[in-house]
Amino acid sequence: MKALKYTCLAMALSLASTAAVAQITANATVTNNYIWRGLTQSTNDAAVQGGIDYVNENGFYVGTWVSNVDYAPGDVFSYEHDVYAGFSGGDEISWDVGWLYYNYDEEANFDFHEIYGTIGLGGFSATAFILSGTEADEGPGQDFGFGQAYYLSLDYGFELDNGLGISLHLGRHSGDFNEAFNGVPGSYTDYNVTFAIDSFTFMITDTDLDDVGADNLDNDAPKFVIGYSMEFGLGE
Repeated sequence: MKALKYTCLAMALSLASTAAVAQITANATVTNNYIWRGLTQSTNDAAVQGGIDYVNENGFYVGTWVSNVDYAPGDVFSYEHDVYAGFSGGDEISWDVGWLYYNYDEEANFDFHEIYGTIGLGGFSATAFILSGTEADEGPGQDFGFGQAYYLSLDYGFELDNGLGISLHLGRHSGDFNEAFNGVPGSYTDYNVTFAIDSFTFMITDTDLDDVGADNLDNDAPKFVIGYSMEFGLGE
């Protein structure tokens, strides 16, 4: 799941569903734009990202991931560092449950964490992320309590005979915390289509937002995202 926010988590889940023995892998990505739930996290500029994952044969996984972030033009360099852990399994019907912690430096200070669950059948999957805690201060009339913000997504992916992978995504974000974190209305929908072949990805993504957000970052305009990712085995 995380060039996109969830590339590393998707790698971890894929490994967890196929691993016969414990595996440790590392991943690195360069992308022209860091998109999270339809919104830029890098003021539409490039990002360099990477992570390390451990996956056990029993379905347990744990990992960490980091990226540069920039939430408004003129901001100093900031980073996001994520830590996550969970269990996944299943054969014909797959499942995954876990916890994800988002940690930021003092410039972008807005740490929070979520719990999540996914169920999949064939190329289809449905996922729910639920806010489970935050260190951010609540504003007037805002509630950052457990379950007061969430993100729901539906995804479908398939591969053509020529090796081209195609994935379709539809997501819905809601809650006061999202407005405080991203500077957009508390509820919105995002959608995208991604094409992947070998280590390259190309995504077209958009939202149903008007042109709102920090310094008008064109949230109402489609974004075109190109990424290149590499994965390295570090041992078993």
